[in-house]
Amino acid sequence: QVQLVESGGGSVQPGESLRLSCAASGLTFSSYGMSWYRQAPGQERELVAGITVTGGSTNYADSVKGRFTISRDNAKNTVYLQINNLKPEDTAVYYCKAVRSFIGTTYDYWGQGTQVTVSS
Repeated sequence: QVQLVESGGGSVQPGESLRLSCAASGLTFSSYGMSWYRQAPGQERELVAGITVTGGSTNYADSVKGRFTISRDNAKNTVYLQINNLKPEDTAVYYCKAVRSFIGTTYDYWGQGTQVTVSS
């Protein structure tokens, strides 16, 4: 059974930092591209960052470039999202996603999310 478990969210003030973690089990982690999404109240879920299987390539939404850093540790089956200089508009539930395409079939899995609240 595949499980993705996010952690590290919380309530912080603007300008502070957080490091989110997503621990994966039940899958061959090093075969999956990993992404972080977020969903604010009343809004659609949006992609904020992605990383390839080896960590050699990353991509970010324009709104978070320069403040968010995605990384992974395949030995620990964990992907991270470092968030610096948090802003109120970063308030959302943050989800990690694992995705792999194999012989024409895409396999994807989601975590349950971790809440990030930025407020003064």
